Amino acid sequence: MPDIVIHAITAAVYVGLAWHFWRTRWRKRTPASGLQPWERGAILVPLALHGWLLYSQIFAAAELRFGFAQALSIMTWLVVALLWIESLFYNLDGMEPLVLPLAAVAVPLPALFPGLESSALHAQDAGFKVHLALAMIAYGLFTIALLHATLMAVAERQLHRKNTVALNNLPPLLTMEKLLFRVIGAAFVFLTLTLVTGIAFSEEIFGRALRADHKTVFAILSWLIFGWLLAGRRLYGWRGRTALRWTLSGFVMLLLAYIGSRFVLEVILKRT
Repeated sequence: MPDIVIHAITAAVYVGLAWHFWRTRWRKRTPASGLQPWERGAILVPLALHGWLLYSQIFAAAELRFGFAQALSIMTWLVVALLWIESLFYNLDGMEPLVLPLAAVAVPLPALFPGLESSALHAQDAGFKVHLALAMIAYGLFTIALLHATLMAVAERQLHRKNTVALNNLPPLLTMEKLLFRVIGAAFVFLTLTLVTGIAFSEEIFGRALRADHKTVFAILSWLIFGWLLAGRRLYGWRGRTALRWTLSGFVMLLLAYIGSRFVLEVILKRT
């Protein structure tokens, strides 16, 4: 079966599930009960197809091509996988209609934008692969954190409104807040490891630990922002809109560090 057909099937299943969760979680006033067994199994279908596409196109390919499309596809796959795992321990009804459409959009991107070819030296270097894996995990975790913070803001606004139809099955605010900072803490650890391995890799390849380029600057800014957010939470009890603003600021810096620059190179400047 051609890969483009698998891309289309995977995206279609993601869209179908997103519509199902929007209809059953956001529109109905039924009590939240978590994922049903068949829903949990259904999510695994596009997740497995998506994972196979990523493996065959990126990791099992003869040459390593990696750009903004591959990064977004891996990031959304990780978000869906982490959400599925999180839902085993917490009731996260209301997250699915946000996460699954993002995955549906990201699935076909690597087929449309093949990415920039990495040098043979980079492709075979174990340190580079570790650095790349850590970065993608950090991206995925911070994406979940941003979605958590957004839903918290929406849920908080709903508390002051009556007869609201959508988003009735969101988890309690205290649960979402606890999860938010737990996810941000884990993501901050992976971002720290990404920076450390990036410094080591840069010193090995380029002969200097830090290169004063946009990726380094934006990555360090993101690290400082999220570090300050965690410190503010611990010292001053930051929550709600304050947490959302800092999470959004750090996430934007992180996007600009890699995905934004790759998008400019591949789509606007047409470099391959």
